[in-house]
Amino acid sequence: MNKSDLIEAMAADAGISKVAAGKALDSMMSNVKGTLKGGGKLSLVGFGSFSVTARAARDGRNPQTGATIKIPARNVVKFKAGSELKDSVN
Repeated sequence: MNKSDLIEAMAADAGISKVAAGKALDSMMSNVKGTLKGGGKLSLVGFGSFSVTARAARDGRNPQTGATIKIPARNVVKFKAGSELKDSVN
């Protein structure tokens, strides 16, 4: 499923237009990004939690040459699935 498929499904489920569903999805994604960018955590009960964690700098290897390279520190997004989501895929 891609974004346009999701918008179509949301519109059908909610009985709204695709334009309204697209705006709702864009708003949701914008708010998730804003919350995570500010260092916050987003929890959707039953679905899961999004959070940001710091990944330390580390050494890595170039697979072609075997040379050691420095991988810089960065923030990464983590997602932990909620119990309802886990149970729905089993």
